[in-house]
Amino acid sequence: MCGIAGLFRAPGAPADLRVDAVGPMLAAISHRGPDGEGIWIDREAGIALGHRRLAIVDLSEGGRQPMHSEDGRLVVSFNGEIYNFLELRRELEALGHRFRSTSDTEVLIRAVEAWGLQPALRRFCGMFAFALWDRRARVLHLARDRMGKKPLHVACLPGALLFASEIKALRAVPGFTPSIDRDAVAGFLARGVVAGNSCIYQQVFKLPPGSSLTLGVDDLASGADAATLSAACRPFWSLAEAAERGRADQFGAGDDELVGALDDLLRQVVRERMVADVPLGAFLSGGIDSATVVSLMQAQSARPVRTFTIAFDESGYDESAGASRVARHLGTDHTQFRLSPDEAMKTIPELPRIWDEPFADESQIPTLLVSRLARREVTVALTGDGGDECFAGYQRHFTVSRLAGLLAAPEAVRRAAASLVLGLSGRFPRRVAAALPLPGRLRRLVEGDSLIRLGRLIEGGEDGLYERLTRLSDMPLSKVRAPADPARADLDDIVSRVVHRDMAGYLPDDILVKLDRATMAVSLEGRCPLLDHRVVEFAWRLPTGAKVRGGRGKWILREVLARYVPRSIFDGPKRGFDVPVGAWLRGPLRGWAEDLLSPGMLARHDLLDVAGVRRRWSDHLAGRSDHSRVLWAVLMLQAWLDEHARSAPAARGPELETAQQWS
Repeated sequence: MCGIAGLFRAPGAPADLRVDAVGPMLAAISHRGPDGEGIWIDREAGIALGHRRLAIVDLSEGGRQPMHSEDGRLVVSFNGEIYNFLELRRELEALGHRFRSTSDTEVLIRAVEAWGLQPALRRFCGMFAFALWDRRARVLHLARDRMGKKPLHVACLPGALLFASEIKALRAVPGFTPSIDRDAVAGFLARGVVAGNSCIYQQVFKLPPGSSLTLGVDDLASGADAATLSAACRPFWSLAEAAERGRADQFGAGDDELVGALDDLLRQVVRERMVADVPLGAFLSGGIDSATVVSLMQAQSARPVRTFTIAFDESGYDESAGASRVARHLGTDHTQFRLSPDEAMKTIPELPRIWDEPFADESQIPTLLVSRLARREVTVALTGDGGDECFAGYQRHFTVSRLAGLLAAPEAVRRAAASLVLGLSGRFPRRVAAALPLPGRLRRLVEGDSLIRLGRLIEGGEDGLYERLTRLSDMPLSKVRAPADPARADLDDIVSRVVHRDMAGYLPDDILVKLDRATMAVSLEGRCPLLDHRVVEFAWRLPTGAKVRGGRGKWILREVLARYVPRSIFDGPKRGFDVPVGAWLRGPLRGWAEDLLSPGMLARHDLLDVAGVRRRWSDHLAGRSDHSRVLWAVLMLQAWLDEHARSAPAARGPELETAQQWS
């Protein structure tokens, strides 16, 4: 795991845009690779590749980057891991290749030599983003892994291209004076993330997952913009095609055979991710996904696996007891950290700098802190990320499964049902609920806007269903309408269609961004065995009933886990990795939030609906409604705008004063 950065310029690019800027770019992402720095520059060709190294496999000088092919034609700067590199190495050795190192980077470069870029990409099993320069053809290749685990941001400047693992590296380049993309801000306020291949800045895009981009100096000279280059990316793997192919070729085996096959596959991908020349451990939240990963690790380890978890004082959010029970049963070397509001408050000022873009998944806080906890003892941590997407583990998956018939019913029937649900969301039912000793989960359902969302979900049918399931608020907080999410696949049932949208959008936009930034901020490599593309393709061949059964998701994953851990230890309700932001905003975080949500602060960028935000803040403080999710998004936007203004180069003059140069 590392950080990469580079610059490619045409002869007519502005004079101040120099290839030497790769040095400051690397300095900005030094946290991604504390074990060394490498720079390669060809001034005549106008290309610079940079690399910050976090040494994981082959700690010797033989693993340093940028790395050259034996004949000097290819130069690569690579971030990530190729887990099947030993298998590929044996194939390449049979073809006559002789290796100088034991690194997976050398396997990558020789695979491209032997098979070509696209065939090599299709053979790689792993997480990666890399830049590969072909000195003979004088073209640059950029590539990103299938699921989008590793980031690669691309910025289009006049006559030049910048690329880097994180946006802060782009901002370190003199002459890069980005304007904020107002549409991206609107999308963020609707979803809590900057979604898709867009970026918070205009003329910057994210290389799409499972794709590559090839360009030469003529492409730069022609002035191709971000939209053109993003559209020119060539897929080497398609999630939609994998899903459609899987649904058309579902397994016909019985339950026991399916569980056994998944167990065998998960053992393999976990084993591959346990290969490292540095200390290794795992995050253990107490949920099904991480418990399964840790169980498979411990089953294949001769010593206790190091595990790490976060605990909360608020019992409705705390999964640490479950994690401890799993750890005791498996015999892991377990470490726990208790997250208090004070500790969260210390962390909040760091969030805009670490995540680079506005990011409103509040579980970023415990993810960052568990990463810091783990980094004290290990350099690599396996996680359970991807289990909900692969095996239908989110509440919305069970919801649409239960409501499938109603969502497909005639409009009149849906409207009648929606009216009944919306009637339960009024003030009187909430006052009655407040007087009753309801369980916390049911109380949050009545007091929050969940019933309103459910009513509108039913009323609209499947048209626009996913947007209603996932948007933060029904009220447009921005003065610009959020762009539509185009992700679609031709699938045969409603649960599969929702799962695909999660896997195509929520996973790379939220879950994997959260994990990458949190782990790399502390120089920790996070590995996700449940997101190996072989597991993803296996999951798409499963009947829906092997995922959602008995009103719960992840049926088959639970069956695998039951082979290693008694059901009594793990078979409780799903909590997720949430934090009690709602209560904290009324308590220890109230002063910080009030400052950012004051009318003057909200109005300073002419971006937000000030009255609407203030109304929600007032309702939240009074306990009339729980608006914590949407308020957190507004707070993260406000905090990011402050960071954007502080870190902008002084040369930008008036833009620095307003931080709102919309164009």
